[in-house]
Amino acid sequence: MAASKPTKQEILALETSYWDAMKKKDGEATAKLSGATSLVTGSNGVSTIAKSKMGKMTEDGAWTLESYKFGDVEVVTPTADVAIIAYTVVQDVTMDGKQKQFKAADSSTWIRGEEGWECHAHSETVLDGA
Repeated sequence: MAASKPTKQEILALETSYWDAMKKKDGEATAKLSGATSLVTGSNGVSTIAKSKMGKMTEDGAWTLESYKFGDVEVVTPTADVAIIAYTVVQDVTMDGKQKQFKAADSSTWIRGEEGWECHAHSETVLDGA
Protein backbone atom coordinates (compact mmCIF):
# COMPACT_ATOMS: atom_id res chain seq x y z
CA MET A 1 0.00 0.00 0.00
CA ALA A 2 1.45 3.35 -1.03
CA ALA A 3 1.94 6.02 1.60
CA SER A 4 -0.52 8.88 1.53
CA LYS A 5 0.60 12.48 1.31
CA PRO A 6 1.17 14.07 4.71
CA THR A 7 -1.12 16.83 5.94
CA LYS A 8 -0.03 20.36 6.68
CA GLN A 9 -0.56 19.62 10.37
CA GLU A 10 1.74 16.57 10.23
CA ILE A 11 4.58 18.53 8.63
CA LEU A 12 4.07 21.47 11.00
CA ALA A 13 4.28 18.99 13.90
CA LEU A 14 7.63 17.71 12.56
CA GLU A 15 8.99 21.23 12.21
CA THR A 16 7.75 22.13 15.69
CA SER A 17 9.41 19.03 17.15
CA TYR A 18 12.71 20.11 15.57
CA TRP A 19 12.43 23.62 17.03
CA ASP A 20 11.43 22.20 20.43
CA ALA A 21 14.52 19.97 20.35
CA MET A 22 16.71 23.01 19.60
CA LYS A 23 15.07 24.89 22.46
CA LYS A 24 15.87 21.99 24.82
CA LYS A 25 19.35 21.59 23.27
CA ASP A 26 18.42 17.96 22.60
CA GLY A 27 21.08 16.89 20.12
CA GLU A 28 19.84 13.31 19.97
CA ALA A 29 16.42 14.53 18.77
CA THR A 30 17.80 17.00 16.20
CA ALA A 31 20.15 14.32 14.86
CA LYS A 32 17.28 11.82 14.58
CA LEU A 33 15.15 14.37 12.71
CA SER A 34 17.99 15.31 10.32
CA GLY A 35 19.00 13.62 7.08
CA ALA A 36 22.32 11.76 6.85
CA THR A 37 23.69 15.00 5.40
CA SER A 38 21.63 18.18 5.51
CA LEU A 39 22.01 21.41 3.58
CA VAL A 40 21.64 24.57 5.67
CA THR A 41 21.67 28.15 4.41
CA GLY A 42 21.51 31.34 6.41
CA SER A 43 23.51 34.36 7.50
CA ASN A 44 26.68 32.22 7.66
CA GLY A 45 26.34 31.04 4.06
CA VAL A 46 25.87 27.45 2.90
CA SER A 47 26.78 24.37 4.93
CA THR A 48 26.49 20.62 4.62
CA ILE A 49 26.05 19.10 8.06
CA ALA A 50 26.26 15.41 8.94
CA LYS A 51 23.57 13.95 11.19
CA SER A 52 26.06 13.39 14.06
CA LYS A 53 27.46 16.91 13.78
CA MET A 54 23.93 18.39 13.85
CA GLY A 55 23.36 16.81 17.24
CA LYS A 56 26.67 18.09 18.61
CA MET A 57 26.03 21.61 17.25
CA THR A 58 22.63 21.62 18.97
CA GLU A 59 24.14 20.64 22.31
CA ASP A 60 27.30 22.75 22.18
CA GLY A 61 26.18 25.93 20.44
CA ALA A 62 26.87 29.28 22.15
CA TRP A 63 23.21 30.21 21.86
CA THR A 64 19.93 29.47 23.57
CA LEU A 65 16.56 29.52 21.87
CA GLU A 66 14.26 30.99 24.51
CA SER A 67 11.03 31.01 22.50
CA TYR A 68 9.68 31.00 18.96
CA LYS A 69 6.40 31.56 17.18
CA PHE A 70 5.52 30.51 13.64
CA GLY A 71 3.35 32.54 11.26
CA ASP A 72 2.28 32.43 7.61
CA VAL A 73 2.82 28.66 7.44
CA GLU A 74 2.63 27.09 3.96
CA VAL A 75 3.24 23.44 3.07
CA VAL A 76 3.52 21.76 -0.33
CA THR A 77 3.78 18.01 -0.87
CA PRO A 78 5.08 17.23 -4.36
CA THR A 79 4.99 13.49 -3.54
CA ALA A 80 3.82 11.32 -0.67
CA ASP A 81 7.39 11.18 0.66
CA VAL A 82 8.50 14.81 0.17
CA ALA A 83 7.16 17.88 1.94
CA ILE A 84 8.37 21.47 1.94
CA ILE A 85 7.34 23.87 4.68
CA ALA A 86 7.86 27.64 4.67
CA TYR A 87 6.93 30.13 7.38
CA THR A 88 7.91 33.23 9.26
CA VAL A 89 9.26 32.83 12.77
CA VAL A 90 9.82 35.30 15.58
CA GLN A 91 12.68 34.05 17.75
CA ASP A 92 13.85 35.14 21.17
CA VAL A 93 17.45 33.99 21.55
CA THR A 94 20.46 34.50 23.76
CA MET A 95 23.73 34.63 21.83
CA ASP A 96 27.06 35.23 23.54
CA GLY A 97 25.18 36.32 26.67
CA LYS A 98 23.04 38.90 24.84
CA GLN A 99 19.28 38.57 24.43
CA LYS A 100 17.77 39.49 21.09
CA GLN A 101 14.60 38.99 19.11
CA PHE A 102 14.40 38.72 15.37
CA LYS A 103 11.98 37.70 12.67
CA ALA A 104 12.98 35.42 9.83
CA ALA A 105 11.54 33.55 6.88
CA ASP A 106 12.43 29.86 7.03
CA SER A 107 11.88 26.79 4.90
CA SER A 108 12.63 23.10 5.37
CA THR A 109 12.50 20.10 3.06
CA TRP A 110 11.37 16.87 4.71
CA ILE A 111 11.80 13.44 3.10
CA ARG A 112 10.21 10.23 4.35
CA GLY A 113 12.62 7.31 4.24
CA GLU A 114 13.17 4.01 5.99
CA GLU A 115 13.82 5.79 9.31
CA GLY A 116 10.74 8.00 9.00
CA TRP A 117 10.65 11.73 8.22
CA GLU A 118 13.98 13.57 8.11
CA CYS A 119 14.84 17.19 7.38
CA HIS A 120 17.31 17.30 4.49
CA ALA A 121 17.46 21.07 3.90
CA HIS A 122 16.75 24.18 5.95
CA SER A 123 17.08 27.82 5.02
CA GLU A 124 16.66 30.96 7.11
CA THR A 125 16.59 34.59 5.97
CA VAL A 126 16.46 37.30 8.61
CA LEU A 127 13.85 39.85 7.59
CA ASP A 128 14.77 43.54 7.43
CA GLY A 129 13.36 45.70 10.19
CA ALA A 130 12.78 42.66 12.37
